[in-house]
Amino acid sequence: MDIKNKSVLVLGGWGLVGSAVCRQMMHEEPKRIIVTSLLESEAREAVATMQHEYPKAGRNFFVPWWGNIFVRHELKDTPREEILRNEQTRAVLIDDLLDELTLEVVRRSSIYRLMDQYKPDIVIDCINSATAIAYQDLFQSAREVRKSIKQARGGSASKLVEQTERLLATLYTPQLIRHVQLLYRSMQLVDTTIYVKIGTSGTGGMGLNIPYTHSEERPSSVLLSKSAVAGAHTMLLFLMGRTPDAPITKEIKPTAAIAWKRIGFGEIKKRGKTIELYDCPPDRGVQLTGTLKLKMENSPAQSLQRPLRSVFIDTGENGIFSRGEFETISTPGQMEFVTPEEIAESVLYEIRGGNTGHDIINALDNATLNPTYRAGFMVEAAMQQMKRLEKEHNTKSVAFEILGPPRLSKLLHEAHLLQLAYETMLSVAKSSAKLMAGTLEDLVKRDADIRSRIISIGIPILLSDGKTLLRADEIKVPPYRGENELSISAKAVDAWAHDGWIDLRVKNMEHWKRRFSTIMQDVKDIPAMESSSRSFRNKAYWNDFREIDPGKMVGWIFSEEEKGKRMKA
Repeated sequence: MDIKNKSVLVLGGWGLVGSAVCRQMMHEEPKRIIVTSLLESEAREAVATMQHEYPKAGRNFFVPWWGNIFVRHELKDTPREEILRNEQTRAVLIDDLLDELTLEVVRRSSIYRLMDQYKPDIVIDCINSATAIAYQDLFQSAREVRKSIKQARGGSASKLVEQTERLLATLYTPQLIRHVQLLYRSMQLVDTTIYVKIGTSGTGGMGLNIPYTHSEERPSSVLLSKSAVAGAHTMLLFLMGRTPDAPITKEIKPTAAIAWKRIGFGEIKKRGKTIELYDCPPDRGVQLTGTLKLKMENSPAQSLQRPLRSVFIDTGENGIFSRGEFETISTPGQMEFVTPEEIAESVLYEIRGGNTGHDIINALDNATLNPTYRAGFMVEAAMQQMKRLEKEHNTKSVAFEILGPPRLSKLLHEAHLLQLAYETMLSVAKSSAKLMAGTLEDLVKRDADIRSRIISIGIPILLSDGKTLLRADEIKVPPYRGENELSISAKAVDAWAHDGWIDLRVKNMEHWKRRFSTIMQDVKDIPAMESSSRSFRNKAYWNDFREIDPGKMVGWIFSEEEKGKRMKA
């Protein structure tokens, strides 16, 4: 891809890799670079640094943006702990994570607002998403819930409610799924061309024997959560890379420590706070008797009223290391390290269409076992055997609602009803929608066996009046989500009928007629003498329109009408 005159969005642009990516992009003459970070001070600092380094770029070339891209826009500048402390914002956070993904949910998210404002052609995501999610520490949240459960048994449940809601807001998988959903939909809506993720292995390339933890068990559950989230993130991006209307998707996954930003002498800070020096004189030592208090009200330590100052190496998001720590981690056989410039070079090369061999998505594409010729060849034999058994047992194998979704069973059974009533696609094309609705309803009313095979798998039948529903005890749509009674409205009925009800109303019959007309027109558009491999669904495929094959019909609907076609095979 040519980067010249393109808008580039660098998520996490203040960080070590993000800064290197911004510098690397400058050689390609983009139109502008949007530099983001969690905090306003970080975003503005990053832009000021870039403007100083590239004074000829223009005053508005580097654009700062700040906030949390994992929450809705109105909460983007609110610290997570503050969101969780407040009952209302905590509920909002949970709703955004666990409710259905609608266009409204997308449009109120901070990531969509950012994308919509700048409409980037290229997105380079340097945020350590796995760390951001996993280090919320689900395990600690679960411990707090368990503690509150014990207290609730004594009579107080208010603490339990808060801790349970905190746990819900900390669940890793819903956060990751919603983040990728919002990212995909936002980039789709603004026509982003390419998305490159700087991922992580979670352990700096080391295995389960990694010795670097923060006093947890080895290997640390929290650290392994980071790896688990990172792996799940990669698989979701793998799926996005197989989505036809998604941007080109790539992931560079460094498996080493990333260093370094600067070397210096000064105050040593941890998570933005200066480490204060304390002393515990021998005469104030604590006697080890009875129990050991992890936190003491009257600490024996005395503040020296001065900060810890020393020589350090700044490794960016990973923090400040001493010479000893850096020497340990960079020893051959330990994490070792890779420079941000090398990562940025790989990013640039991949965007320009090169193959670095470091794109995880491409690696997975090449390593996964795809559909095979042998299996495809054998499908027809399996189909013929099932057809022979259908004939032998005088039955039709239509749908069991085991594969899912309910819409699949609904469409298969509707196509089967049309097959029984009209036999051929040509007959449907010649009939009126009103007559079709009446004919299919008569069929359903007089044939108890067909009726029972449909409603017994959880698929109701909506009769042509749009008000009468034939159903069994269980229905798959709408799904049960804690409420047993739902309000009925015309909009709700349309949605339920679309998702999983046999719909015998006239407007649905009109929809089926349009489908058949589209298919027949597509076949007519194929030149009469065309016999090459170009046309897959030709006249022979549809048996010259002399039959209605439910499986073929729904395969066409899912692939063409609903844009659910497999992209890579």
